[in-house]
Amino acid sequence: MLSLGVISIAFVVYIAHRMDVVDHESQPVHLTLKIPAYYAWLIKEMVLSNLLVVKHIWLGNKSISPVFSTITASQKTDIGKVIYANSITLTPGTVTVNLEGDQFVVHALLRESIEDLESGEMDRRVTQLEN
Repeated sequence: MLSLGVISIAFVVYIAHRMDVVDHESQPVHLTLKIPAYYAWLIKEMVLSNLLVVKHIWLGNKSISPVFSTITASQKTDIGKVIYANSITLTPGTVTVNLEGDQFVVHALLRESIEDLESGEMDRRVTQLEN
């Protein structure tokens, strides 16, 4: 039963590809092999950010320093920019508020979260994923 399902899925994908109905907005196949490593790194960052936010919640309001900042993205494709914006939002304590061109407006509970984004590690990893 499962093998018939796999065969039928492969056949439909083949037909869709031949009909040229798969566009640039669908799941990019070139990301399929690179994305597990990125997800592993992102999950680690989410856990570390979560622990940092919990620490500052326990320390009280005086330790929280909310800030808005504009971050410049180096991604060339729309999917790369969306992955970057969503990765920022998935990291606890930060939210991508607006996206225009290659400029992201980000709100963070802590100034150090913005500094981490400005260091460019996440941007660099998303750009590597995109290429």
